[in-house]
Amino acid sequence: QVQLVESGGGLVQAGGSLSLSCAASGSIGAVDKMDWYRQASGDQRELVAAITSGGSTNYADSVKGRFTISRDNAKNTVYLQMTSLKPEDTAVYYCYALVRRSAWSNVAMSHWGKGTLVTVSS
Repeated sequence: QVQLVESGGGLVQAGGSLSLSCAASGSIGAVDKMDWYRQASGDQRELVAAITSGGSTNYADSVKGRFTISRDNAKNTVYLQMTSLKPEDTAVYYCYALVRRSAWSNVAMSHWGKGTLVTVSS
């Protein structure tokens, strides 16, 4: 089994910063992509940022220039540094990982964390 545990959410004023982290543990041979998604109340879950095992990144247009995704492959941990936060960034942030049980396996499975709430006050 694979577990993803997020941490770092909380309440912050608009213009402030917050950092999230997500650690993957369990039966892990290799972690391919690791992403951050978010879901605001009443909205669909959306991709915020993604990072491959090689370090290539991708961001939603709404967070480009404000959020930075990074990862520590040795720790199977992904981070999201959020700056210049806006009230519209308020959401539950979810960690996602595509995990292979062994490094030589071609079969990867999706795993989700339980989410951490980020609230940005105006």
